[in-house]
Amino acid sequence: MIAASEISSSPTSLIETHFGVLKDRRASHRIEHKLIDIIIITICATICGADDWKAIAEYGRTKHDWLKTFLELPNGIPSHDTFNRLFSRLKPEELQRCFIGWMQAVHQVTEGELLNIDGKNLRGAKEPGNSRSFIHMVSVWSAEHHLVLGQKKVDHKSNEITAIPPLLEMLSIRGCLVSIDAMGCQREIAKVIISEGADYVLALKGNQGNLHEDVVQLFTAAQKQNFKNIEHQFHSTVEQGHGRSETRSYWVMGNTEYLIGAENWVRLQSIGMVKSERKINGKTSIEQRYYILSLNIDVQRFAQSVRSHWSIENQLHWMLDVSFSEDKVQNYQGYSAENLAVIRHLGINLLSRDKESQIGMKTKRLKAGWDDNYLKDTLTALNIVTI
Repeated sequence: MIAASEISSSPTSLIETHFGVLKDRRASHRIEHKLIDIIIITICATICGADDWKAIAEYGRTKHDWLKTFLELPNGIPSHDTFNRLFSRLKPEELQRCFIGWMQAVHQVTEGELLNIDGKNLRGAKEPGNSRSFIHMVSVWSAEHHLVLGQKKVDHKSNEITAIPPLLEMLSIRGCLVSIDAMGCQREIAKVIISEGADYVLALKGNQGNLHEDVVQLFTAAQKQNFKNIEHQFHSTVEQGHGRSETRSYWVMGNTEYLIGAENWVRLQSIGMVKSERKINGKTSIEQRYYILSLNIDVQRFAQSVRSHWSIENQLHWMLDVSFSEDKVQNYQGYSAENLAVIRHLGINLLSRDKESQIGMKTKRLKAGWDDNYLKDTLTALNIVTI
């Protein structure tokens, strides 16, 4: 742990404020490199395209003189084994809390902000002691701001249902609208969202039995009579291009009193349906999805929340797989894979602050490696360092 007396007005004082509580589990008599130096080198290297410990250490050696302008580096750049050893021993819960504290300091959620929650496997990393089980991380994503607000690993003996409540309780989500897929459509999760001062849009599937069947039946009956004399809201969008056409229709109804077991869901006020009709090369497919909501929402706001949730797959997970090669990175030692996943999230948050460059995330990483001034701007954008 970094002592408060060590946190001064140095270039790294801002990150030390949030990450200085990390406990260094290396043997004290063998420590040659400062914990905060190792963390910042890892952040810089990850931003600049390094995806494993050897590449991170090589980046440090190559950029030693530049790093020395704001880091102490009393014994030069650590070896790749030192990076791996430190991150394999660092408690992930501590690093995740530091990450969340940093994000809460640099980003204040706004009233009505859409937050999306979903999980992703780290396919290059296995659970310690369980070679058949991938590490699975649940993340909270702000699609509007392209920011990861927090993350938590799912216990390999459990699933996302148990990981989501404690993750939500660590965050500040008051006034937000939280969307979760069908796995997270659970009464306890709904209770936590409401208790934290937020609202929910939860995807509904057969895992909720009678509730799902009742919602389907209500919308089926309403459609048969073209929603005549039924209070509802409707909105539709059409997207066309590259031989593909997709029409999305959205409905919201507030008559939840007819739902069996609705009283068991805290503040359940309305239900929603999305019908997607896709036409590709003359072939048509139709998909219908159903939702429960904790507020009487405007249908266009409902449509926005549904589209926003898709972005965690199309944006965050895509960036991790394509731009950061997450599924190809093999980490098996201790907690290194889980901790490096947090560093990648941090890198995405920093690089996403660049709104001017008309380039993708992968090219931003390359540019940061080529241009020290661009990397400096990236690091200072969310108060990692002041150079």
